[in-house]
Amino acid sequence: MEERKKIVVICGPTASGKTGLSLVLANEFNGEIISADSMQVYKKLDIGTAKATKEEQAKAKHHLIDFLEPSECYNVEIFTRLAKEKIEEIYSRNNLPFIVGGTGLYVESLVKGISFTDQNDDKTVKNKLYKDLEEKGKEWLYSQLQEIDPKYAEKVHPNNAVRVIRALEIYYTTGVRMSEQIENSNPIEKPYAALIIATTFKDRAKLYQNIDKRVDIMMEEGLLQEAEYVYKNQDTFKGSVAAIGYKEFFPYFDGEQTLQECVDTLKQRSRNYAKRQLTWFNRMSDINWVYVDDEIDYKEQAKILVDKFINGRL
Repeated sequence: MEERKKIVVICGPTASGKTGLSLVLANEFNGEIISADSMQVYKKLDIGTAKATKEEQAKAKHHLIDFLEPSECYNVEIFTRLAKEKIEEIYSRNNLPFIVGGTGLYVESLVKGISFTDQNDDKTVKNKLYKDLEEKGKEWLYSQLQEIDPKYAEKVHPNNAVRVIRALEIYYTTGVRMSEQIENSNPIEKPYAALIIATTFKDRAKLYQNIDKRVDIMMEEGLLQEAEYVYKNQDTFKGSVAAIGYKEFFPYFDGEQTLQECVDTLKQRSRNYAKRQLTWFNRMSDINWVYVDDEIDYKEQAKILVDKFINGRL
């Protein structure tokens, strides 16, 4: 039997130091970075998605970042297919793949080897669902998912309209529930030997402070202008409109809220998102947590883990 390829996964909640750690490890172990983020794929959406800067990207080769127009579709099926291709490509150069991102569904699907049936987008059904979103609201759409697939609905936040719509689209076009598809597509053996490292803070309050600080920095860097770009193109930028970091400013552009109120909402929703990410990663098995606020240098801890892993001592 062929030995499984080794990959290193760096995951964790937003604003917990994943990018900085991935750059250190990629440079130390001849690594290339594959983004496991559902929004960093989009061009021109740099600040709100916390995309690695051009300077950071120059420190290590990056994949699946900054290559799609905001109007284009991106989902877990596309990610897993492209990520597998990139892993093979990276191995052909005798380098080590680092999967880096906070989108739990993407990370878990790749690590477990969940195979998704080849489903083309049904534009008629998708457009109808987005029209329902506009006319009836996300709460109504979520109630449809709860009725059709309560098991999957438990894993999806009601505000995540993109994922709700995708699950409904698959059901309406194939008759297969998303929860059934995931269960039926789990292989007996995982395709990769994966070391999973997750970053966070022991003190949850420090994580939230870091999130608030990051939002303030994003505002200084021009997040409002980026959000206005999404706002003006919201009819075509379906996926990016739903992303945390943009829609929170729509009430400001509509003259319904002050800018500070929108910033406060963004901070609160980002903290709530971090909670959901922690819940997702906490239920995954074989996670090695490293703590940014620990007295021991978490980057050195991660280096030791990767060294043991690639040398067969972990």
